Amino acid sequence: MDKKRIGGDAHGCAPGEIEFTACELADAARAQAQAQVQQPPQAQAATRRREVVVAGKRVRTIDVHAHCVIPEALKLLGLKLEDQRGPGIGEVGARRLAEMDEQGIDMEAISINPQWYRAGRDVAEQVVKIQNEKLAAFCATWPDRFVAFASVALQFPDLAIQQLEHAVKKQGLRGAAVGASVAGVEFSDPKFHPFWARAQDLGVLIFIHPQSTPDLKSRLKGNGWLENTIGNPLDTTLALSHLIFEGTLDRFPGLKICSAHGGGFLPSYAPRSDNCLRVAPEMDAGVKLKKKPTEYLRDMYYDTLVFTSEALRHLAAEVGSDRLVIGTDHPIPWQSQSVDHILNAPGFTDEERIAMLGGTAAKLLGIKP
Repeated sequence: MDKKRIGGDAHGCAPGEIEFTACELADAARAQAQAQVQQPPQAQAATRRREVVVAGKRVRTIDVHAHCVIPEALKLLGLKLEDQRGPGIGEVGARRLAEMDEQGIDMEAISINPQWYRAGRDVAEQVVKIQNEKLAAFCATWPDRFVAFASVALQFPDLAIQQLEHAVKKQGLRGAAVGASVAGVEFSDPKFHPFWARAQDLGVLIFIHPQSTPDLKSRLKGNGWLENTIGNPLDTTLALSHLIFEGTLDRFPGLKICSAHGGGFLPSYAPRSDNCLRVAPEMDAGVKLKKKPTEYLRDMYYDTLVFTSEALRHLAAEVGSDRLVIGTDHPIPWQSQSVDHILNAPGFTDEERIAMLGGTAAKLLGIKP
């Protein structure tokens, strides 16, 4: 079996290593996981798969920003499938594969937006268990089409560490999907340090997806769906800014973070962060950073869900094209032309396009060539 090793330690693996096996579980676990999936492994998408070619070479495309929900888990949270946004979001099978084929997406890294951060420990534990088992089943059933980010109950950091370790080591998941804060607590809070430390040790990717900005709920009412249009990118902007300014990224320099929606508003106005404490030195809380705030942007990763060629060019200029990966938000219909967005944007080399389309994501997620 082909294997990809990614940094980490422990529990049955060689020190400093975690084994990924193309999102396949051990044989027994794989069989058990497949039994949980309603669609048979042989289910085929009716749509012919679009093959993406750059400079005459077939390129594998990997979408790092794609969602699903698990109906059984929603019920435990008192939520209904029909209230979840995104056509077909409760199904991973023939429909999703057909839509991926049409878009030219070879693989999705599936994640579930956290709606359990205010749940009690027992409920949160059950929700995460159900979700991670089902995600592992999807990956085992279609190993050439899906990898997944684990769910974790970050409101209980000790539990989240256990869940992350089990998901990565036993279930073949490739990291964790998190919100942009946890029930009003910023990721930079010291209570989360043990979790970031473990994610860093494991060498896995943390995918940040915002959940609007609840403190501004009253101001985000009205026309324009501002709760999402402004609230989501603002939520990410705040999360990344706190991680930078509170020294979290200095404390965990090996932590791999990828943010949805191009990192929110931060890359669009990044240099302001380099000047804030110069203008208002009395606001310096005493956290001494090891480099300029904007330099930390090039230590993280971002999806390409920024809509226009100019926005993509600017994002690449601020963070580096080698830090960009496809993000479609599938099945939420923000962008169905994510591949063409990268292929058609002027100013990028073939090598840069290949990296953005899937090369960088493959390295981050431990997907074999």
